[in-house]
Amino acid sequence: MELRDAIAGRRSVRAYSGQVVDEMTLRRLIDAAVLAPNAVNEQPWTFTVVRDPALLDSISADAKAHLLATLAAGPRSDGFRAVLGEAAFHIFYHAPALIVISATAPGPWVVEDCALAAANLMLAAYGEGLGSCWIGFAQSYLNTAPGKRALGLPDACMPVAPIIVGHAKTPPLPALRRAPEIHWLG
Repeated sequence: MELRDAIAGRRSVRAYSGQVVDEMTLRRLIDAAVLAPNAVNEQPWTFTVVRDPALLDSISADAKAHLLATLAAGPRSDGFRAVLGEAAFHIFYHAPALIVISATAPGPWVVEDCALAAANLMLAAYGEGLGSCWIGFAQSYLNTAPGKRALGLPDACMPVAPIIVGHAKTPPLPALRRAPEIHWLG
């Protein structure tokens, strides 16, 4: 697969088959993630892989409750509250695997470093024929003491990128993109 095809074809997937993703495939995704550029080659990340459906269900329920309790008012809040309030809504869309990329220590660029690793991981997933999605709804809960405990992370770690991975039920549709706003100087 050409790089341009991977960049153009990768989409956020929110509907997964029940097919398990094997450990070797998940390791290849993480191997791709650690090749990401990062500030002064600190490589400030750790990867937590959750494949236990009961744990995924538990984290989903706890993250939904946390978000409902802490969601700030805003133009999208009512819609988010409606979705999060649905008992059947699973924050991880019943994906078979969650890979959480966390910063191992504070630093000025750890969020950017982990985000770059996440981009590599999601492109690698697409290259493996898998779907992926960064689950922003999980971020605030995973950065709480109970969220870190659920992942087995020490207090010093900061979960940055919760990425679900699995086999898509159906190929996602292309997403329309606006033309970029470009400011040329010189």
